[in-house]
Amino acid sequence: MFTGIITDLGRIAAVEQRGDLRLRIATRYDVASIDLGASIACSGVCLTVVDKGDDWFAVDVSAETLSRTAGDWREGLALNLERALRVGDELGGHIVTGHVDGVGTVVAVAAEGDSTRITIEAPAALAAYIAPKGSIALDGVSLTVNEVADMPGGTARFGINLIPHTAEMTTFGAVEPGRAINIEIDVLARYLGRMEQLRVRPS
Repeated sequence: MFTGIITDLGRIAAVEQRGDLRLRIATRYDVASIDLGASIACSGVCLTVVDKGDDWFAVDVSAETLSRTAGDWREGLALNLERALRVGDELGGHIVTGHVDGVGTVVAVAAEGDSTRITIEAPAALAAYIAPKGSIALDGVSLTVNEVADMPGGTARFGINLIPHTAEMTTFGAVEPGRAINIEIDVLARYLGRMEQLRVRPS
């Protein structure tokens, strides 16, 4: 369980193809305090620590995860990192599971005052779960949806605003149109959607 508040910008230091993809991720975390088997969200993807060194930890990324998430997980790629929530921690964002629901695409980036307005197109399967003023996790970052527009074909375009602090502390500081984004919808929307499916299903 996570909150969507990024606490480090990591970088993929090495990639090794085994049965799964083994990533070594450079970090500023106190690695001595990270247990093997711990969960760390890497740009919104909950991954398990399988090895570690003085200033890095390693994770295995399965073919299933690769097929459902954004990015090519290449060497040098910057990652938004968040360690798992502990009892008593401040819940500064919203409840984030680290389970990516789909991949969106950045379609526009524009300055808006001191902030940056980013417009993202979400796949049709997620459109119904995105609402104005609702919470959403993008590449693991807890953000608020400002507006939503339904598009032909069932997709949805929604806008979020990044304040300078968020841009500086996350990979969104270098965001450009065309970038693929991991999307995790709000967990309440996920359950409400399932309940609605069961309610309207013919008996």
